[in-house]
Amino acid sequence: MNKNTLALNNDSRGFTLIELMVVIVILSILAVWVAPKIMGRPEQAKQVKAKVDIQGLETALKLYKLDNGSYPTTEQGLEALISSPDSGKLAKNWREGGYLEKGKVPKDPWGNDFVYLSPGTHGDYDIISYGLDGEPGGDGDNKDINSWESE
Repeated sequence: MNKNTLALNNDSRGFTLIELMVVIVILSILAVWVAPKIMGRPEQAKQVKAKVDIQGLETALKLYKLDNGSYPTTEQGLEALISSPDSGKLAKNWREGGYLEKGKVPKDPWGNDFVYLSPGTHGDYDIISYGLDGEPGGDGDNKDINSWESE
């Protein structure tokens, strides 16, 4: 063995226990700081999805009105977007195949039906998701998502 081989072996020994412990401490601090921020995101994502779903329903309702002259009534509900209403003011120019791509009215992200009112108290119609608790009102995760408040 020559001197160069010995020098190479001494320089390539790997990480010491101290170096590994420092890395683990740094990762732990990051995990403690980042984890709460990530954990709060699922409900926020559901609220954003509810807003997007409401906007999709609004687009379908506008197409329905364009074809038929008015929005479906509260009694006809959002079901009028997937099948021609058979009560109340009938849709004379109802579009074959309906107004929703998947052929069904979506549920809100918490598995509840959207509430539809027409005429609404805030416009021609109101669409509401009652949030996590499924009850009117609430704050935070239980906050209602309303069509008249969408950005």
